[in-house]
Amino acid sequence: MSSPSPPAPAKEEGRAPTKYVLITGGVVSGLGKGVTASSIGVVLKACGLRVTCIKIDPYLNTDAGTMSPFEHGEVFVLDDGGEVDLDLGNYERFIDVTLTRDNNITTGKIYQSVIEKERRGDYLGKTVQVVPHVTDEIKQWIQSVSSVPVDGQTRPADVCVIELGGTVGDIESMPFIEALRQLSFSLGKENFCLIHVSLVPVLGVVGEQKTKPTQHSVRELRALGLTPDLLACRSAQPLIGSVKEKLSQFCHVPVENILNIHDVPNLWHVPLILRNQKAHEAVIKQLNLARSAGPPELRDWTDMAESYDNLKNSVKVALVGKYTNLTDSYLSVVKALLHASVACSLKPSIQWIAASDLEDATAKTAPDAHAEAWETLKGSSCILIPGGFGDRGISGMILAAKYARENKVPYLGICLGMQISVIEMSRHVLGLVDADSEEFNKDTPNHVVMYMPEVSKTHMGNTMRLGCRRTFFSKPDCLTSKLYGSPPHVDERHRHRYEVNPSFVPMLESAGLHFVGCDESRKRMEVVELQDHPFYVGVQFHPEFKSRPRRPSPPFTGLIMAATKQLGTILNTSNGYVGAFD
Repeated sequence: MSSPSPPAPAKEEGRAPTKYVLITGGVVSGLGKGVTASSIGVVLKACGLRVTCIKIDPYLNTDAGTMSPFEHGEVFVLDDGGEVDLDLGNYERFIDVTLTRDNNITTGKIYQSVIEKERRGDYLGKTVQVVPHVTDEIKQWIQSVSSVPVDGQTRPADVCVIELGGTVGDIESMPFIEALRQLSFSLGKENFCLIHVSLVPVLGVVGEQKTKPTQHSVRELRALGLTPDLLACRSAQPLIGSVKEKLSQFCHVPVENILNIHDVPNLWHVPLILRNQKAHEAVIKQLNLARSAGPPELRDWTDMAESYDNLKNSVKVALVGKYTNLTDSYLSVVKALLHASVACSLKPSIQWIAASDLEDATAKTAPDAHAEAWETLKGSSCILIPGGFGDRGISGMILAAKYARENKVPYLGICLGMQISVIEMSRHVLGLVDADSEEFNKDTPNHVVMYMPEVSKTHMGNTMRLGCRRTFFSKPDCLTSKLYGSPPHVDERHRHRYEVNPSFVPMLESAGLHFVGCDESRKRMEVVELQDHPFYVGVQFHPEFKSRPRRPSPPFTGLIMAATKQLGTILNTSNGYVGAFD
C-alpha cells in the first residue's frame, strides 16, 4: 500500500498567501472545538472570504476507518473515499465545502510518510527525528492541503481553519504543537491567529464562574510556545463582565478578544453568537484582511436558527441501531433528520431503540426493556435503520423491518438497513428461513447478501467500497427518483463490504421488492422499494453524508413527508423535492 502524502501546493504568481486560524482546546475534551471551528468558518465566509479546513487528530491510526463508533463517534465518509473524523462532517455541513481525505491529518499519516521517505533515502543518511523531520512533514502537509480549493473554485482559499484535536498538554499532540509553533513564527502574526477554546465552570456550591482552569490551560499553552490571540470560553450561562476582565488580566488577551460561547437552543446559533461578539472583526484585524472582507451577511443563517426555535410540531422517528448508547455514532443521520424535518416545518423527535432490545431473547432476560422498546417502536411515525457492522442486534432490526412492512409504517434503510429489508423479505415472504448475509452466517446456502468480490478479506483499513459513486435509476418513475427530481442518476457516498446477491433479485422482485437503482454495471443493487407501501425504501449508499441545512437529503425528506402524510400531495404537485429545497 502506498504511503499517504499531501498534494503538491498550488503556485500562483501575485496571490496573497493563505492565512491560518488555529483552534486549540484546554481543560477537558468535548468542549465543542469542532463546532467552534465550523462557526468561525461560517462567519468568515459570510464576510466574503473563502475558507478551507483541516482537522488534526493526534492518534496513531492512519484514518478513522477501523475505529469503533464507541471510540470517536461516527466515521464520516468524503467524496474521495476518505474515512475521517466526524468534525469534517461539521465543516462540510456548516461551511458547505467538499473536503478531501488530506484535510484530516493524523499521527499515523505523518509517521507513515516520514518512514516511507526514510526508506527511499530522502533524508540523505540523516538521523530521522521528531524535530525537524516529523515537524517539517506536518508543516508541509498543512501548507500543501490549505492551498487546495474545496469550494469548486480554482484559487486557494483566503483562510484555513485548523482544529487541533485533543487537549493542550496531551503527550500525543506535542509534535503538532511544536510544528504549529514553528509555522506561526515563520508566517508572522499577520498570517496566523490562535483561538483557544476553554471551559469556565460553575461550582454548584459556590455558584461562581471560575477562571482558574482557563488560566492554567493558557499558561500551559504559552509554555509550549503558543500564545492565544482570542479566547473562546464555554459556559452554561453568559459570562459576567468581571470574569472577562479577570481572564484578560491573567491570560494576556484583550477583553474584546474574549468570546463567550454559552449554551444555546440549537447549534445554528453559535455563528450568530460569534458574529454578535465581533469575533470576525478580531480575526480579520489579526490577519490584516480588512481590505478583502466585508460585514458578515448572515440573514439566511439567522432565519434558519430562529425558525427552528419557533417550530411547535414534531415527528417521532424510531432509530433502530447498534450503537444507540453513543448518539455521536449516528451524528450525520441525526443531522440529516434535522435538515429534513426543518424543511417540513417540524422538529425531529428521535426515539433511540437498541436493536437487541427488540429481540425475542431479550423478552426473557430483560422483559421491561423489551416491552419498552416495542412500545416506542409502535408509537413512532416512521422507522429508520442506519448502517453498521457485525451481527449484534440483527434479529431485532429484522423484526423492526418486518413490522414496518406489515403495518405500512414508513421505513428507510441505509446501507445495512437496506440489506436488512432484503433478508426480512427473503425469510418471511419468499420462505427462505435460512436467508442471511455472508457477514453474519457464512454457512447458509441462501446468501441473499454477499461479500463483494473485489474487497479484501484480510485487511480492514480502506478496503471497502468507499466514496462518491454513481447510482442509475432503472425505473425513472420510481419514488426515489422523484424525490431527487427525476434525474437519470445520482451521486452519493458509499461505505460497505457487502451487497445484495444479484441471483436472488428476480425472486425478490416477483414478491414485490423492486430494485429501482443500480450501479453502472447494472449488477450491483443500490436502491430498493416495496410496492403497495406508502414509503418503504432502502439505499445501499449513505445519503446522510451529503445532507446540508438548506439542501436536505431527498430520502430523509421523503421519510419525514411520508410519516406526516404529506408525501403524496407533494409528489403529485411538483417534480420531486429539488425545487422545494432550493
